[in-house]
Amino acid sequence: MITLFPELFPGPLGASVLGRGLNDGLWSLRASQLRDFAHDKHRTVDDTPSGGGAGMVLKPDILASAIDTIAPPDDRRARILMSPRGTPLTQAKARALAQGPGIVIVCGRFEGVDQRVIEARNLEEISIGDYVLAGGETAAMVLLEAIVRLIPGVLGAPESHADESFENGLLEYPQYTRPQNFEGAEIPEILTSGDHGKIAKWRRQQSEKITRDRRPDLLE
Repeated sequence: MITLFPELFPGPLGASVLGRGLNDGLWSLRASQLRDFAHDKHRTVDDTPSGGGAGMVLKPDILASAIDTIAPPDDRRARILMSPRGTPLTQAKARALAQGPGIVIVCGRFEGVDQRVIEARNLEEISIGDYVLAGGETAAMVLLEAIVRLIPGVLGAPESHADESFENGLLEYPQYTRPQNFEGAEIPEILTSGDHGKIAKWRRQQSEKITRDRRPDLLE
């Protein structure tokens, strides 16, 4: 992580099964303070946008220095900038990154990042949704959680995420557990029948129906 707020990490990533995986060495995280790469006594990392406008822009020379130190040219890790104008994050993208050698994430702040460093350091812009946050740290945590939970051993059994939403192009089917009767609503009889073939067929039908109703774009 390259960020102005390294103290935010690991945050929620240090809890529950993700935290256990971190403690067990299944994955690791280092947050680097961008200001450590500034050149002046005030540790300045931003300046006014060229052409005018509101806000401030992260300086290309400072960010380039941070990237070059953390991920030199022969570093095979993906270089990612969390950005609302980036390519939408998908489960397929998270799985591809989980299978790779690791990632370097730049957390933007202020009005944005100088375009020249984005291009010069080949930063891939990724968005977690069609909205704007105050900074890239929260978005980075979302990306990291989507990736880390796919690392072998973090969730335990490999089948833990086999039937989840987006894994097979559909949204997940409804889940139920005891008690059998909750406020007059029963668990669907098929799920307690013991017939695994019929259960699988029912779940597939439910997934297709929910996807048609809520995310028809996935079916297209």
